[in-house]
Amino acid sequence: MKKILVSTALLAGVLSYAGGFRVSLQGVKQLAMAHTSAHAEDASVAFFNPAGMSFIPSKLSVVAGGFGASNKVTFQNLNTLQSTETDNPLGTPVYAAITYKPIENLSVGFSFSTPFGSTIKWPDNWEGKEMVQKLELKSYYFQPMVSVKLAPWLAFGASYIYARGKVDWDKAVTQFNGQVNINDDKASGHGYGFGFYFRPDPKLDVSIAYRSAIDMKAKNGTATFKFPTQTPYSLLKLNAAGQDGFTATLPLVEEYTIGLTYKVTPKWQVSADFNYHGWERYSKLVLDFANAPIGNQADPTVLVSPKNFKNSKTFRLGTQYAFSNMIYGRLGAYYDESPYTNENFIPETPSFDTYVITGGVGFKLKQFGVDIAGGYAMPQYRNVNNANLGFYGQAKARAFYFGLGLSYNPF
Repeated sequence: MKKILVSTALLAGVLSYAGGFRVSLQGVKQLAMAHTSAHAEDASVAFFNPAGMSFIPSKLSVVAGGFGASNKVTFQNLNTLQSTETDNPLGTPVYAAITYKPIENLSVGFSFSTPFGSTIKWPDNWEGKEMVQKLELKSYYFQPMVSVKLAPWLAFGASYIYARGKVDWDKAVTQFNGQVNINDDKASGHGYGFGFYFRPDPKLDVSIAYRSAIDMKAKNGTATFKFPTQTPYSLLKLNAAGQDGFTATLPLVEEYTIGLTYKVTPKWQVSADFNYHGWERYSKLVLDFANAPIGNQADPTVLVSPKNFKNSKTFRLGTQYAFSNMIYGRLGAYYDESPYTNENFIPETPSFDTYVITGGVGFKLKQFGVDIAGGYAMPQYRNVNNANLGFYGQAKARAFYFGLGLSYNPF
């Protein structure tokens, strides 16, 4: 039997066109300043570095926010000059966090975020339909955390990460003139994070943080095949509903961050971040079907898809100026590397070397804060040359983000 090659993208987000499938939208204030991390004014610092909780000026802090993310990817076959564009819905990442100081040198907190997730939708009959037609991802991070102030200028913090995820992915099976849907809504994984936060001088904040890799495991996934007739069911060892089970593991990679914020004047501050992402551990993706012999290994139920990601870096620079005690203006820019080469480009997770400019404003009214931010991404086009998939052409993308965040520091 001719093999059906399924180029999997299980649990792979597509909102961020640069650093693989990591979505840098976990704080509206942070996004306005290039998504830099060394800001300890409220609970939004919790996701970036749990140690920063110790330097929040209030005993209790609560934040919440959300984003809209619009993105398009265009692929052109340079031989036929045919051009195909995605029709992606608006992405809506969200976040929330709360921190509390029960005693002077101890802080506890909880962060909820969606650092991976979006939807990419290609036309059903485009030339890459056997790789992907539609891929929807939802992921959720739940992080309880604690921070201890070791000295007036130094704190250490740590967090436990519980991750849940859902994937819903359609692709064509042209051998039988049909389609397969890969679905799992109970994928999960565990990880941790820790960091140090320094304030050696009232003008300087330094954040050093690490977030561990997480293996997202889909243990009870369902592959549902749709064909004009049920004839292929017995050939593929499917049940009466045209279904088979599968298991898979996606490695979400580790992340290292160093962040600085310096108060040039009482009204003006400048921030910078360096991020390092350990994408090399995502060298392949293995999908193990329960019965269907549609793999490419000695065991015909096992499918291995090479990914060949490499480690990548992000450089961020942002600034804030206080026009008054109530109004703050913010700007930023960053450069994010793609974690794979043109020879490994995949349409399920299109990734580009990307320049992003950001900006926003913040308003404070006593204990309440309102932040507005936006970002415009300028991905650099790619000459696609993936011989493993037989996928050649040129890809380009465009994206913009906007967000609204709220904060409350009552006491």
